[in-house]
Amino acid sequence: MYTISELAKEFELTTRTLRYYEELGMLRPMRTETGKRVYGKKEYAQLKIIMRGKKYGFSLVEIKDIVLLFNKDRTGIKQLEKTIETAGQKLNELNERIKELEGLKLDFEQVIKGFTETLHELKMNDKTGKR
Repeated sequence: MYTISELAKEFELTTRTLRYYEELGMLRPMRTETGKRVYGKKEYAQLKIIMRGKKYGFSLVEIKDIVLLFNKDRTGIKQLEKTIETAGQKLNELNERIKELEGLKLDFEQVIKGFTETLHELKMNDKTGKR
């Protein structure tokens, strides 16, 4: 069992972030008699999923859908299916972005090459006195 401070420290988050995930319904910690939040193995595992999803660029809505699927299907099958589907979409988006960046890289290389040639010509003309 973890307190909110312990869990925040473990995942290098703020307690405010954990409370926000609770507001979104992504985490449902138990409460002590005094109202303190207590996180168990389930919430720990859910937070690992949340952090992994954020690392891979999933939106909080997508992550929430994945996290909450485990409550509906304890086998984990639906959760894995949804994760695979969402990851596939992210992979397609990433591949498209890579294509865009490769095109941009080529553009930059051509611009730099052109500028370098122009600079070389200007320097040569400057040395010979031509303008």
